[in-house]
Amino acid sequence: MSRKRRKGGAGKVVAVTAVVVAAAGATAAALGFDPRTFFEEAEAGAAQETPATAEVVRQTLTETVTVSGDLGYGEVIGLDCLLSGTYTALPKAGDVIERGGELFAVDDKPVTLLYGSLPAYRSLTPGAEGADVEQFEKNLSKLGYEGFTVDDEYTDATAEAVEEWQDDLGLTETGMVELGQIAYAPSAVRIDAVGVELGDPAQPGSPVLDYTGLDKVVTVEVELEDQALVTVGEAVAITLPDGTESTGTIADSATLVSEEDTQSGTESTTYLEVTVAADDPAVFDGLDQAAVDVGFAGDTAEDVLTVPVEALLGLGEGGYGLEIANGDTTEVIAVDTGLFADGSVEVSGEGLEAGMAVVVPS
Repeated sequence: MSRKRRKGGAGKVVAVTAVVVAAAGATAAALGFDPRTFFEEAEAGAAQETPATAEVVRQTLTETVTVSGDLGYGEVIGLDCLLSGTYTALPKAGDVIERGGELFAVDDKPVTLLYGSLPAYRSLTPGAEGADVEQFEKNLSKLGYEGFTVDDEYTDATAEAVEEWQDDLGLTETGMVELGQIAYAPSAVRIDAVGVELGDPAQPGSPVLDYTGLDKVVTVEVELEDQALVTVGEAVAITLPDGTESTGTIADSATLVSEEDTQSGTESTTYLEVTVAADDPAVFDGLDQAAVDVGFAGDTAEDVLTVPVEALLGLGEGGYGLEIANGDTTEVIAVDTGLFADGSVEVSGEGLEAGMAVVVPS
């Protein structure tokens, strides 16, 4: 509601003000004070009281569902020994082993890391054929050994290259690859923990160490009811403990079951363990086992009018409204709200259009 003043009353106020200013001016002049600064400051204060506004924007709004996760090196994989004897060399937690490197040694014979997805399950000798032969020969070739054809056949030429490799490792040159002499991983590994000590007896099938990959990743537990949020390959937002924001990708997802003992028995909970990789791994430099927030893309509202959430007004009759600014005047209109996301809200209402200015209370 606007309120008008009577002209006569206003005139009297101005006249009195003029007299007061004139008298004050004489006094201020004697004190060395310029009264004009008073009015300049008053005008500046009045300008600051002008309400802040934001524009009604038409856009696609996407909800972000944030879940806290743990920064680490991802899945921890156990490695068993397949040899008998005594442990004579062991790595340390944190060591990085690459193709051709020694994982550990039994009776002073090294167990060598090679790259591949197929585990070693038999000894390799001339005449052997199969995918495991080809996987081994690819590694032998990558290590710089020549004179054989990389295929699925273990030939005499392969055996000669193996003898050269064994000589370089300080092993007896047999030309055959003994079961347990090599172990496969998809790529270089980081030793997470070692479960034995030097001098301990080694037995086939006994655990030796745990390893991980080299890249730091975020592991997040997502409730099964939110599984629609998780799609391998989809982009996510990453927020570090210091507030730094980055982007990442869902690298893997696995359904797991956790069990908890209660007074009434054992309760099982099924959830998704989601692995998130940063698009720029360097964002994790200097961080170790930190809590990291991951933002998954949730519901989406396409081609809708949006305003900042702060612009919403609670109406006395219920619901929400917006204060539309038009020049020196404003008007409150009722609106319906939709999706809330990233500080904005979907709004619709009679007469509401993109480009309008809405008051945002400070």
